[in-house]
Amino acid sequence: MAHPDDGAAADDCGAASIIDRMSSYYQRHIFFCLNRRDDGRPCCAAHGAESLQAYAKERVKALGLAGPGKVRVNKAGCLDRCDEGPVAVVYPEGVWYTYVDRSDIDEIVESHLRDGRPVARLRLE
Repeated sequence: MAHPDDGAAADDCGAASIIDRMSSYYQRHIFFCLNRRDDGRPCCAAHGAESLQAYAKERVKALGLAGPGKVRVNKAGCLDRCDEGPVAVVYPEGVWYTYVDRSDIDEIVESHLRDGRPVARLRLE
């Protein structure tokens, strides 16, 4: 790998290579924003993101989708879309979602994480 100071492109050491490495270990990776703000601005935590992320993790395990070569459910800090929240993003596809309840999570888990079909009605552009 190139050293950042030797004139190599930023992507050689940046986010693209990190996503490539994650994708080679997990088929899909979903990150849930759990950001909490105390200043009155919108935040995902105020919309039940923590409990719904935990529920997604339970569902992925119950369906046998968890583990290397399969799916990883992660907590994330601010993903900078809290005004559209709660939000989650699935990689390697880079599909952004909003959700309201467990049925939305079920649909994301079963349709996208298990079957590879993004859920159009919950997508954020």
